[in-house]
Amino acid sequence: MEQIPESKFEDKRSNVIEELVAQNVFKINGRQLYELSLYELMKTYTEKDQVG
Repeated sequence: MEQIPESKFEDKRSNVIEELVAQNVFKINGRQLYELSLYELMKTYTEKDQVG
């Protein structure tokens, strides 16, 4: 299996943070977005996407 460079994950993480901020989400469970892992961000992003 080919490994994806870390920068791809950082790019994805940055994009998800930007999308959440555009939806007026600045904190999740009292934590700033930049403190969260990509998994936590994606979970919130997909939940928010399904609701709205």
